Amino acid sequence: MKLLKIDFNDIQKAMEDVSRDAFDYFLDLETGEVMTISNEMLEKAEATLYKSDSAPIANEKEIDEYDMPEWIEKEVEMAVRIFSSEKGRYVRIPERESSDAYNLMKKFTEGVEELHPHDELLSALGANNAFSRFKKALADYPQYREKWFALNAKAMKKTISDWLTSMEIKPEQGYY
Repeated sequence: MKLLKIDFNDIQKAMEDVSRDAFDYFLDLETGEVMTISNEMLEKAEATLYKSDSAPIANEKEIDEYDMPEWIEKEVEMAVRIFSSEKGRYVRIPERESSDAYNLMKKFTEGVEELHPHDELLSALGANNAFSRFKKALADYPQYREKWFALNAKAMKKTISDWLTSMEIKPEQGYY
C-alpha cells in the first residue's frame, strides 16, 4: 500500500459534483493533491497534444521543453500533464453513484421522527431534482441539516476509503 496525504473533503467535493459540466477532477498519485481542471482547458490541452501530425508529448521533460502558446496558463499545463502522464500519475476521481446518495437520503429521512420535516424530506425525495429539493428542505431544519452532513460525510469517507484501497493507497495518519 502506498501512503499519501489525502484530503477527504476535496475528494468528497469532487465526487459529489456528478454533473461534471464545468470541471473534472484528478488525484495526483504522487502528492495526494486533488487537481480541478475546467473542461474547456482539458479540451484545449487535448487539442494541443493531438493537433499536429507528430506524436503526442510523452513525458515530463518534453512538457517542460514544449513551447506552449501564450494563452496556455497553469491550468492548461496541468491538463497537458494529465493527458500525457505515462506513469499513470493522475487518476480521474469518479462521480458518486446517485443511487448511493439517494439511498442515504432515504435512510436519513426514515430516521427523522418529527412529522413535518419527515414529510417534507420524503416529498422532496419523490420529486424531480430530488437532490436539490432535499437540500432545500433541510435548510429549514438546521438541527437535521447538521445531522445529514455528518451522516453524509461518514458515508463518503467510507466510499473514498474503498476507492483509495482499490488503488492500493492508504491515507497518511492525520490526513482524513
